[in-house]
Amino acid sequence: MMGDWSEAGACYGIDPSIMVPDSQVGRDYAKTFCARCPVTAQCLAHAMATGEQHGIWGGKDPDERRALRRNGTRR
Repeated sequence: MMGDWSEAGACYGIDPSIMVPDSQVGRDYAKTFCARCPVTAQCLAHAMATGEQHGIWGGKDPDERRALRRNGTRR
């Protein structure tokens, strides 16, 4: 369960496929929502805690989240 924070997200209500892009251009576009989002910290924490493998969460793509995990960092 994502919690109440997800409804405050800048991406709330958009087509979910936007946040699961298949190109760098798509990733950059998805991250524009995160750049103006008030809940990026909660979103990223959720993705890190659940091991989310796909999509943009908290302004980070899967490769960036893997790097954070390797470094032992949550932000």
